Amino acid sequence: MYNTSKEPVWYGELRTARGNTILIHDKEFPEASAGRVYLYNTARDAVIEYAEDIVKVNLHDLTDEELKAAKAEYDANWLVARAEFMQRHAGWVEAIHAKPAPVPKKPKVDPEVSTDDDDDDVELEVDSLDDDFDDWSDDDDRP
Repeated sequence: MYNTSKEPVWYGELRTARGNTILIHDKEFPEASAGRVYLYNTARDAVIEYAEDIVKVNLHDLTDEELKAAKAEYDANWLVARAEFMQRHAGWVEAIHAKPAPVPKKPKVDPEVSTDDDDDDVELEVDSLDDDFDDWSDDDDRP
C-alpha cells in the first residue's frame, strides 16, 4: 500500500488480474476530486485519476532493487508527463503553493510639499460651497 508521507515522489506497483504496472505518485500534484487520486501510469505514459478506495488496496511498495530499476527505466518519461500535467493544472498548483501577496504600502505624503494643482482643487470646492450656502441663507430672509 502506498504511503506518501515518507517521500515526495512514491514509486509502486499496481497489481491487478490484468497484470502489474508501475505507478508514481507525486505530492506536488493538485488534489483530485473527492475520493480520487492522481497517479502516473508508466504503461500508459500518462497521469491518470483513479478511485482511491479501489486502487489503494492494489498498490504495493517496490523493493530497493525494483525502485532503482523503475527510476532508471521510467524517470525520463515520468518527468515529461509530469511537466505537461503540471502545465495543464497550473492554476491549481499555484493555488496550493501560493503565498499571500504583501499588502502594498501607501506612499508617504509629505505635508510640507504640495503642488499648485492640489491647492486649486481645494479652493474651488470651498468657493462653490460658500456660494451655495449664501444662496440658502438668502432664501431664509424672504417673508
